Amino acid sequence: MTMEMDQLYSDIILEHNQTQENKHELADATLSEHGHNPSCGDDLTLLIKQKDGIVEDASFLGTGCAVSTASTNMLIDLIKGKTVKEAQHCLEVFFNMMAGKPQSEEELESLGDAQILSYFAEMPARIKCATLSWHSAQVLLK
Repeated sequence: MTMEMDQLYSDIILEHNQTQENKHELADATLSEHGHNPSCGDDLTLLIKQKDGIVEDASFLGTGCAVSTASTNMLIDLIKGKTVKEAQHCLEVFFNMMAGKPQSEEELESLGDAQILSYFAEMPARIKCATLSWHSAQVLLK
């Protein structure tokens, strides 16, 4: 990977890590799932307000490394406002991407900024950080 690409990845991760708009209590949350990654210290709770088959709102609480926090922000931005079925499809595309399964350009683009998380797919120590909140969302949206 080129230095420019490394910098782009770093910039996007830092930007999403510093965003605080999704980090708050969600008083009317209908679903919540706690995720913990002991190897990194990530300790996040994903909160979702689901109504009539739509992910109306989502947020998270807790602390995590830059990768897990950025990834959680990307996840929330992606699923908010989608139907549960659309959100489940996003999760499926994400996990296929992280597993190295071939995805169409259209599918990858549907992930928005989250497609850069594929950068961590080959890093055993970081993949758990990148996927922690996505696993929580998968549990909640089953």
